[in-house]
Amino acid sequence: MHDRLARDLDRLPDLLEAVAEQAWGLLGDVAARPVAGRGAPPTERPLPDAGDGAERALAEFAERWLPLFSASAGPRYLGFVTGGATPAALAGDWLAAAVDHNTMSSLDGAGHLLERATVAWLRDLFGLPTAHEGAFVSGATMSNTVGLAVAREWLGEQRGVLVAQEGVAALGPVRVLSATPHSSVSKALSVLGFGRAALRTVPTLPGREAVDPAALERALAASDDPCVVVANAGTVNTADFDDLRAVAALKERHRFWLHVDGAFGGFASLSPRFAALTAGLDAADSVCVDLHKWLNVPYDSAVQFTRRRDLQARVFQNAAAYLGPLGDTPDFSHLTPENSRRLRALPAWFTLRAYGREGYREIVERCADSAAALGAAVEALPGLRLLAPVRLNVVCFTLTEDPTARRLAELAEALSPDAFVTPTVLDGVPALRAAFSNWRTTAADVRHIADALARLV
Repeated sequence: MHDRLARDLDRLPDLLEAVAEQAWGLLGDVAARPVAGRGAPPTERPLPDAGDGAERALAEFAERWLPLFSASAGPRYLGFVTGGATPAALAGDWLAAAVDHNTMSSLDGAGHLLERATVAWLRDLFGLPTAHEGAFVSGATMSNTVGLAVAREWLGEQRGVLVAQEGVAALGPVRVLSATPHSSVSKALSVLGFGRAALRTVPTLPGREAVDPAALERALAASDDPCVVVANAGTVNTADFDDLRAVAALKERHRFWLHVDGAFGGFASLSPRFAALTAGLDAADSVCVDLHKWLNVPYDSAVQFTRRRDLQARVFQNAAAYLGPLGDTPDFSHLTPENSRRLRALPAWFTLRAYGREGYREIVERCADSAAALGAAVEALPGLRLLAPVRLNVVCFTLTEDPTARRLAELAEALSPDAFVTPTVLDGVPALRAAFSNWRTTAADVRHIADALARLV
């Protein structure tokens, strides 16, 4: 064994203690650090021929790189619907790295059993029936991609084509209907061979990002061919929700696969105050939920659900003798694009076991209350205006005078020591978007952000 590897192995307990100390130094003052990392990048250094061992690497990271990172684990990082990592999720993640288990196969260890148990907990958390089976993937983009891949196979089933075998060209033209789709939907359509042009935008309700059910029915009636509908449970800009029950009811008269993108909005089902927004989620054929958002587990983690695991296995089956037959309960190597898969379920299992349904209900409601409080503060500030009601956890606002992209970028930059928000455009108006999903955010953080906005505006 290389001498430095051997030395690090001998001193592994001390090394892990040093890592824990550095991690606590990072997380202990995360609320006091500038929220957006800034500074010149460190000068490049060539890859060393002779390394200095893990302790020197840890010290160099702390000195040269760590100060440049954003406080994205903290309570005032409001960009991209980024959660943090709960204490239990962090513990689970560290153990996942220590176990270093590949969950692709049931032939090796209990990782696949823990994942199935965790998926069952999540299914129950979101109120889905047992007909929905799921798997862990890397994020909402991959969750949407898997759901639409299963939809592609369903379209082939409707047309008498085995798409997984014959290719997407055998399927012919496809329509994918949605009102306000996330950008990952277009990416998925490109990856899956549908093409971005397959996406047809359906009109929304007046002043909303939610689909107009009557307009959707007209679009469906325009062709007898089966198609795909992507419904939203929480849009990016305003956390708006399609009427999922009304959309699902259209399946009585039209043939379509219903995929629901509930990347963060699916968590509304945890709260009696917001559960009506997700009514009808159980009628979906496939569902996307991102877990490194409101579940507050470390990146990267999401879950996908579908009623048609048979079609899912047909798409992703990995034919290799060493993996064994597909069987009635396919291994995860047959269900997602990945063969090698990190044990993403372990952080999720830890945090669900630690805090339960009630713990997550409290996080969802506290984040929603925080968004409502910031929305009220924006409305009260001369120079700012809300562009949409605060429906759940997203605040979309702009300047009352000269709301140009440049001026809003300047405002976001000036605000960045106190809060990180991201630019967007709503109905042609440049805006800023604050999304609350971190388990540490409190009313004091909202007051801090509101005071900073008041100073700047």
